Amino acid sequence: MRVLVTGSTGFVGSKLTSVCISKGWAPVGQTRRFDEHGSNLQVVVPNIDETTDWSEALNGVDCVVHCAATVHQMSGEAKYTEVNTHGTLNLARQAAAAGIRRFVFLSSIKVNGEFTPVSEPFVPLVNHPPNDPYALSKYEAELGLKQIASETNMEVVIIRPPLVYGPGVKANFLSMMSWLKRGIPLPLGGIDNARSLIFIDNLVDLIITACEHPKAAGQTFLASDDYDVSIAILLLEISHAMSKKSRNFNVPPKLLKIALSLVGKQDVLRRLSQNLQVDISHTKATLNWSPPVSFKQGIALTVDDYLRNQSS
Repeated sequence: MRVLVTGSTGFVGSKLTSVCISKGWAPVGQTRRFDEHGSNLQVVVPNIDETTDWSEALNGVDCVVHCAATVHQMSGEAKYTEVNTHGTLNLARQAAAAGIRRFVFLSSIKVNGEFTPVSEPFVPLVNHPPNDPYALSKYEAELGLKQIASETNMEVVIIRPPLVYGPGVKANFLSMMSWLKRGIPLPLGGIDNARSLIFIDNLVDLIITACEHPKAAGQTFLASDDYDVSIAILLLEISHAMSKKSRNFNVPPKLLKIALSLVGKQDVLRRLSQNLQVDISHTKATLNWSPPVSFKQGIALTVDDYLRNQSS
């Protein structure tokens, strides 16, 4: 199978490209600039918007996996809309016109929302548009893709992952590992929440399944490790994988809220302490799929990679 992978040098795209190669598929990796260390099959598309010409990239392709997106944009919501909505729909229209069989769109659980009530995990149905500009751009792309699918022969599959971790992870997850490696005491032992995460190998396995499973067409799938953890347990598991004693101590959440409010960091506690759970029963039942890597294995592999890179 010949698969166009957009964002092929990103965290998810690079892993997906390597797995496609191992399966004997022919991935065409879209990059913003030529990568001499990348796949032999790569196409340079510097910018993604409503004017991008995808004709070269789509030549001979059977399936598109659209991973590329603008995520952290400080200059306002216009850039999110330009890339994540208009750029996605432009690619999808050209793919449909080129006779592409299937279009797999990597969306975000933020389309559902930022947090969930206790024991009320997200399901694929979204009752109202999200407020966050990034999430709204993904939501509007989803709606546009469904419309394109209804007007053409192209099958659309939507995947909404929560936080993705694994070897090479950046941002907040990398910061957590750094804190724990340095033995910094963290006052988060009293936070008893539940959050869904997904190990990158599990997400890529789901994407691969979505590319070829006959029942995936027209579906929206939520993704996770199918194992929810509190921030306290997550930090404990990372510490154990590092063979370090946990220095995560218990401060009552009310006191922690007051302390962080005094320094203007109340949003930090909200992000750390709220629930964000996803129900993947629809994903598992429809695709006869389950995450191939357990949460503990995923954490161990992530930490091993981090420690190896720290020592090199």
